[in-house]
Amino acid sequence: MQGNDIVNLVSPFKDKLFRLALRIVGSTHEAEDVIQEVLVKVWKKKDQFLELNNKEAWCMTVTRNLCIDKIRARKMRTSDVTEHYDIKDKTLTPSEEAESNDRMGQIVALINALPEKQRTVVQLRDIEGYSYKEISEITTLKLDQVKVYLHRARITLRAQITKKAI
Repeated sequence: MQGNDIVNLVSPFKDKLFRLALRIVGSTHEAEDVIQEVLVKVWKKKDQFLELNNKEAWCMTVTRNLCIDKIRARKMRTSDVTEHYDIKDKTLTPSEEAESNDRMGQIVALINALPEKQRTVVQLRDIEGYSYKEISEITTLKLDQVKVYLHRARITLRAQITKKAI
C-alpha cells in the first residue's frame, strides 16, 4: 500500500479531523501537526487500519488523543473559538451582517464557557454532526454520558441565550 492510498482513505473526513484538532489545540499550525501525526499513525498501523469497520471514528479518537497530548505538553493554553468560525451570509446588509456576527460571537463565547466535556460533545454533535454512538467512541465516554453532557450543555446554552436575549 502506497502513502497516497492511506491519504485517500483518510481524505473523506480530513476536514473534520482538522476542525476537531483546531478546536482542541487552538492553533492552525498545531492542528496541522496533529493531522500529520494521525497520518503517520495510520501508516504505521496500516494493516490494522484497513481491518477497521469505522475508520473515521478511529481517526477522530487518535486526533483527540494527540491533541490532548499536545495541550498537556504546553501546560493548557486555550484559545477563543471566535478565531476559528466565521459565518457570513452574502445576502445580508453590512449592518445585518455585523449584528449576526455579534450574535454568533456571543453564542461562541457561551459555548466556550461550558465545561470541557460538554463543549467537546456540543462540537462533535451540533457542529460536526456525529451520532451519539460515534461521539461515544471518539471521546471514550459511555453513550448515556454523551447524552447527559449534550442535554446539560443545551439547557445551559438555552438559559444563557434567553437571559441575554441574543
